Order: sequence, then C-alpha cells, then structure tokens
Amino acid sequence: YIRLSVGAGSSGSVLANRLSEDPSNSVLVVEAGGSGEWSVSIAIPFLQGLVLQSKHDWGYKTEPQKFACKGLKDQRSYWPRGRVLGGSSSMNGMVYVRGSRHDFDDWAANGCQGWSYKDVLPYFIKSENIQISDCKNSDYHGKDGPLHVSSGNATPLADIFGDAMEEMGYRTVDTNGEDMIGYSKTQLTTKNGVRCDTAKAFLRPAMSRPNLHVSINTIVSKVIIENGRAVGIKVIKDRVEHVIRCNKEVILSAGSIGTPQILLLSGIGPAEHLNELRISVQADLPVGQNLQDHLFTPLSFFPNESLSVTTGKLLNPTSILQWIVQGTGYLSISGLEGNTFVKTNANDSNNYPDIQMHLYSVSMSKQARDRALEVVNLKPEYATVVTSTENLSKERFQIFVILLHPKSRGTIKLRSTDPFDHPIIDPNYLSESEDVETMIRGIRFALKVANTSVFNKFGIDDTHPHFDMPSWRRYKYGTDAYWEEYIRHLTFTVYHPSCTCAMGRKDDPEAVVDPNLRVRGIENLRVADCSVMRNITSGNTNAPTIMIGEKAADLILQRDSVKDIKQRIRHILDKV
Repeated sequence: YIRLSVGAGSSGSVLANRLSEDPSNSVLVVEAGGSGEWSVSIAIPFLQGLVLQSKHDWGYKTEPQKFACKGLKDQRSYWPRGRVLGGSSSMNGMVYVRGSRHDFDDWAANGCQGWSYKDVLPYFIKSENIQISDCKNSDYHGKDGPLHVSSGNATPLADIFGDAMEEMGYRTVDTNGEDMIGYSKTQLTTKNGVRCDTAKAFLRPAMSRPNLHVSINTIVSKVIIENGRAVGIKVIKDRVEHVIRCNKEVILSAGSIGTPQILLLSGIGPAEHLNELRISVQADLPVGQNLQDHLFTPLSFFPNESLSVTTGKLLNPTSILQWIVQGTGYLSISGLEGNTFVKTNANDSNNYPDIQMHLYSVSMSKQARDRALEVVNLKPEYATVVTSTENLSKERFQIFVILLHPKSRGTIKLRSTDPFDHPIIDPNYLSESEDVETMIRGIRFALKVANTSVFNKFGIDDTHPHFDMPSWRRYKYGTDAYWEEYIRHLTFTVYHPSCTCAMGRKDDPEAVVDPNLRVRGIENLRVADCSVMRNITSGNTNAPTIMIGEKAADLILQRDSVKDIKQRIRHILDKV
C-alpha cells in the first residue's frame, strides 16, 4: 500500500474517501471495530443511548477523580468511544457545532500556521450539505458535501427556550454562522431522520473503489519504525499478528485515546514513562499530555404542562409512523433541542463563549432512567437530582451547563505493553479552581433563564428542592459553596476528549505534531484526529474533527481542494 490509515472514525473515514479519490493512490484503512452498517440503534437518532456499552463501544473508564465525580461510583467517569466504522460519529448525540472562530485563530497564534478560522472555514463548508431552510442561503454553509446537517427539534421547548433567551437579551443566531454567542436550535448530522455518521457520508460510498481496502476487527499493536522512519504497522486480526508495510506514510486517526496509546506502544512519548515499561524510545514527545474534555452539570426542571418527550409520546403509533414515512418526529432527534453559547466572565477581554447550554427535552421512564444511571456510572442515591425518581410520571426537561474551556489538564498513559489493555485515563477534572468558578457562573445564568417570565408561566423558576442532597445540605442553598459541592459531585463528561497529541511549531516542546500533522522527529508518520487540537474547541467536537480529516487530506496530497470555495466566500474571509 502507498498509505496506511489507522482508524475509520470521524476523521479517518474522511481521509479514506479523500485519499482514495486518486486511483493511483492505494490506501488501507484499519479499524478495530466492526461494520455497524445494519445497527438500528446507530441509525435511529433517539436510540443513541443503546449504542453505549454495546459491542460498538470501547467502554473506557477514567481513574478515580480527586476533585470531581464525587456522585459517581468510585468517582470514575465512563467514557464511551466508537469502536465501529464511523467511530464516535456513530454513537454521539449528532450535534453539529464547528466552534468559535477564536478557537482556530488561537491555534494559529500559538504556532499552528494554516489553522486559523480563515484557513479552516472552507473545509467545514466542503463537507457540509445543509438541510435547514433558514441556513440554506448562508455562505457560511455548504450545500454540496456528503455530510447532511438537519434540524433537531420536535417539541415546543426549543422555541420556549429561545424566547427565554430573548428575554435575557440574547439573539437567536446560527451557531455555525457569523457569531455563535446567543441561542440556536440544534443542528444535527442526520439525513431524512437517520444518523449521518462519517461511515455513511464518506467511507461507504468510497468502499467500492479498487484502490481502497478496509480491514475491520483489526487491532494495531504498534507502528513499525526503522531508522527514524515509519514503514508500516503491526496488527492483530483473528488472534494472529501480521505486519503491513507501506511505501509513503502511516496516518493515525484512532482518536484522542487510541492514537496516543498506539504512539506510546511504538516508543513515541515521554521517555520517562516509556522507560518504566521498558519500551525503546524512538522520540521523546509529550504524547498523552494536555488531555482536555468538556464536562457538564445537569439542572432538572418540571413543567406543569406537557412539553417534553415522554415514553408514551415516543411509542405512540403515530410518532413511529411519522418517522418511518417522513423521517421526522421524536425518533428523528437526539433530545438535545437547543444550543446556547454565552460569555459569563465580564472581566475577560476575549470574545470567547465560556459556557454552552444544551436543552435536553426528554422525560425518562423507569427503564430509561435506570439505563441512564448505569451509563453515567451514577450512585443510586443521587438519582433524585438527575431524574425525578419519586414521580416518574412528571414531565421533565434539563439544562446541561457545559464548561467550554477547562483550565484543568489530564493525561493518558499506558497501563501495560499489551495493546488490548485500556490505557490509564486521568482527565484531572476540576483540579483548577477557575473551572469551578466558571461553572458556578454558568449555573447562575441557567437559573436566570429558568426564572424568566417565559418559563414562569409553565411553573418553572430558579428554586427547586430536588437540587438538595445531604452531601451539600450543610451549605446554604444558592451560595457559591453550595453550587461548588453540587458541581464536584455531579460532574459528567460530554464525551469530547481531545488534545493528547497537540499541534504546534516544529520546535515547540509541548507539541507532538507540526502544523502539517507530521509527528516530530519521525518521518512518514502523521496524526489526523481530534488529538491534534491545540486546545479544545467551543462546543461539540465532531464537526471540527471532520474538518481536520478534510484539511489533512489536502496536506498529505499537497493540493488545495477548497480553492473554489475560498473564491466564493472571499467576502467572508476578507473580514475575519
């Protein structure tokens, strides 16, 4: 093969398609998981939770957290990651958020030349096929790409939340348009009510090409490095080890956990850690450092009218028929119906949003509640805070308060030299007090939204006894100390681990890859997934990971596939 690509996830599937467009370029994609093509739980958006802890999930768990996750069993967070074609795009909440322009400009200012907002916007547009009528005439959106982006709403709550934000002084915006600060109805990667993951959008349409081969259920144990050059990979398939060599380069797209694990097993990483495991050091680089993740704390509210998605509504024959015939209705959504980005720190001169709020419109049945508690690893005694255990017939919705730019940094290290052993994952959540301060501001903002006249008329306000638990009852309700304890107990991942092979200048000691995504000190080896993010983006990370795959293909093939898009949106690029 000319090129070997490891991982067929959000970025790897894009790479497979783009690299194999040239018939002379032979590409092998190696994927640890299975096909997942006929999985109903992958296809139907509302059933996304059934993919978690299935055969399509790596099922990672973090180390016990010292400063957070106190309400979780053993203080460990469950981290699902996709082990299937499409990777985590086949099991995520499908929310399409590109991030703030300031995220990418910050990357560029810190040594990631060629990754400013002006540089990456054309690649977002290239991938996209926007289906939302309000966005179709916007030059910020693409109309010809394979990735379908649709509306994700089915209940009145999305409009109610928008009205409440307007009362707070925030505009309704296009999250992926000119300015993301404000309120937006959720944009989802779905097509006709069915998940549009990267396997469906990019990989499967290309798999008939004779120069593209895909090997599923294949574990990569290491990259083969000879004289400082990557020449192939060792893989294990059907319990047999094989060596696969390539002529040009190896590209790792195994994600923010898988990619650093493979690099470390290959002798690329912190020398001290590799020496502990008696792994020969090929390059002393900060692999597995700089781990960043979005975390959230939920706030539950109980309206006095029927507003949310209930089991009865979901299983109603009319609802099911609506999805089958029209691709709409409750089964076509993920439950995340509203998206708000706000800046809560008035003293910060940056124009970044620091808090994201998801509106989650689902009222759980007992079975769904028990499943949810298992998935998030929550101790049973905290169920009353997350769900209304005493009265499951009550309707409920939640506001997820999300920390966008954590100051806390974690690590990923090898547990052993066995490629089948999960690595040691320590996100080090809330180790920096500034993260707690930002989350408290976010909660206070969410409670102000709940206390608007718009929500008041549905029996909602900002005081709820179900927030109360013995763990933080010693503090007065509403004080900073009260909310800090609440946050440190109810700390949940948003499933966005990133930045473990950070990009930077060639001479940057904190960088693993250079701006061309080449691993420093090793020839013919690149990384192309969300592990290369310099810092985590504002919002859900699937869209920027797809963008990384698009741009990586151009870097590898030394071409400019978005030249026409740049020309078409020149009026936008000239002012950013």
